[in-house]
Amino acid sequence: MSQFCKRLGKERFVLVRRLLHEILSAKGHADLLHILDGKALTIKDYSTDPDARNGIASGKIHFGYKVHARAASSGFLVDYRVFSLNVGEPNTALDLLATLPRGAMVLADANYDSRFLYEAVREKGATLLTRLKGRTTLRHKLKEMGPARREAIDAWNDQPELCERVLHKRDSIERTFAHLTSFGGGLGPLPAWVRRLHRVRLWVDAKIAVYHARLLVKAARTAC
Repeated sequence: MSQFCKRLGKERFVLVRRLLHEILSAKGHADLLHILDGKALTIKDYSTDPDARNGIASGKIHFGYKVHARAASSGFLVDYRVFSLNVGEPNTALDLLATLPRGAMVLADANYDSRFLYEAVREKGATLLTRLKGRTTLRHKLKEMGPARREAIDAWNDQPELCERVLHKRDSIERTFAHLTSFGGGLGPLPAWVRRLHRVRLWVDAKIAVYHARLLVKAARTAC
């Protein structure tokens, strides 16, 4: 068992995990509606885990980790990262755009309202829409934030009802996370033996792989 645990951290095994994820999540990459969000993996604040941190989850301060994900409307988590709970969403989201298809629409809540993220999505040939933290009218501020976020401000000012209807589609990631956690073997609370960031990442990789395999089996049964 100790030898097996050592092999889990080898670069070769990391590549196998990435390849497995790419194969299982391939159906979601072609979707043109993607949602950015995160799911907290909390642990008791008296834990001595040196990698866990305090952060905001569900409007309260918790202790633990978070899965940052880009989900496709079909329910597949096409890309994700796991960090301690204090790591912010916009910077992490920049790493989730590598396989974003051109022409895609990306939806997110106000935590992802960042001019850098807006421009990064625009450079991919896609469109980002978030709730806005603020709508400045100062000319120099508008110039600094870049064209992508200025367009989002214009959209919210000119067609707020349309923006609300579009963002309503973001609810699909709540269903994705619900399905991810609602079956035996799914992404439930972290067990007491899953501590330290590298173990949490291994555990999340396994749970998401099982979830994707479950989606594919369901799709195959439906097609029969």
